[in-house]
Amino acid sequence: MHPRSPSPDPHMDRSEGMREEAHHRHQGAHHIGSRPGLTAPSDYSQEPPRHPSLQINSKEPFNAEPKRSALIASYVTPSDFFYKRNHGPIPIVEDIDRYCVVISGLVEQSKQLFMNDIRKLPKYNVTATLQCAGNRRTAMSKTRTVKGVGWDVSAIGNAVWGGAKLADVLELVGIPKLTSVTQFGGKHVEFVSIDRCKEENGGPYKASIPLSQAANPEADVLLAYEMNGEILNRDHGYPLRVIVPGVIGARSVKWLEAINIIAEECQGFFMQKDYKMFPPSVNWDNIDWSTRRPQMDFPVQCVICSLEDVSTVKPGKVKISGYAASGGGRGIERVDVSVDGGKTWMEASRFQKKDIHYISDDANSEKWAWVLFEITADILHSTEIIAKAVDSAGNVQPEKVEDIWNLRGILNTSWHRVQVQASHSSL
Repeated sequence: MHPRSPSPDPHMDRSEGMREEAHHRHQGAHHIGSRPGLTAPSDYSQEPPRHPSLQINSKEPFNAEPKRSALIASYVTPSDFFYKRNHGPIPIVEDIDRYCVVISGLVEQSKQLFMNDIRKLPKYNVTATLQCAGNRRTAMSKTRTVKGVGWDVSAIGNAVWGGAKLADVLELVGIPKLTSVTQFGGKHVEFVSIDRCKEENGGPYKASIPLSQAANPEADVLLAYEMNGEILNRDHGYPLRVIVPGVIGARSVKWLEAINIIAEECQGFFMQKDYKMFPPSVNWDNIDWSTRRPQMDFPVQCVICSLEDVSTVKPGKVKISGYAASGGGRGIERVDVSVDGGKTWMEASRFQKKDIHYISDDANSEKWAWVLFEITADILHSTEIIAKAVDSAGNVQPEKVEDIWNLRGILNTSWHRVQVQASHSSL
């Protein structure tokens, strides 16, 4: 997370994103003056290629997740296996030279920022886990039906995001670091996408965060143009997206078109009428969206990825592994695993980078990133295996999904349970 000088010419044939950027730079020369830099298609005829192993939960718009076993194959999730969460057709860069982000609102003077302007700022690499608020929704809907994309356990991924700190960008419009209110009364930073969605009646996807978070360099909010060392691909926000570490993925707006400094939080659909946590007693007949705050930090979460919901194993030693993560920069203090349905517990080992001892909230740990865990246990007969995590603030996961059921099916952080059948004929 240390600044580096801007990268050399990025238009090297290293990835889909880089080829695309170079291609559009060439193509755009024919359209100067006739096309905007970034457009939102009206149909799904120009979608990018996706990895065939992804589990598709919705084809149009495209929402998909990898197999859970792919998540624990590496600490950093390859972009191909990073969950795809979309609300409409994937935007297209028509001309990278004409693409810009407009910063306006309660500031002294509005400013247009082109990609070259953003690349001139100090570049930071921040390792951060993004998780959809609807991760594990499918398991919650088994209790009672919920509304939303049917995610299993893989609407989460960990990547190294490269770009400029939003705190540095805001200084370009006269907002000093650590500002919580501008001289004109701005208290929130709204991110507006080029992405058009039906929930906004054809308007853009948008979300906001408090200015105090946006202007704090320690919060590591980025305007990111790279993912895992390569230019963002289209699914993940090419050419520029916001990364808000420690917060549900819905606030990390992709395909950025504008940044507005505003007095009140964003009034968009996804801030005011979605992604809010309601008690189990609220249903679609008695819901009052105004009674709840928009969800920001995600709670402590833990999932077993080495076993499916129902698995058959050979009796003997079985490796149990998965991920644990918490929001707000909180580390993972402990992961408990039970192989007897919760009667007794064992502590799993935790790590981020292989063979480096992980200490929660240590300076050498990556505070915005997940932690992988593993433990080997003797499984001699059919049983239920459970995993639960504790974060560095002592927050624990709820035991039963019924206790946190909510009509939108968000934030299912209940104990993760898998059923294992032991059989000599299993392998």
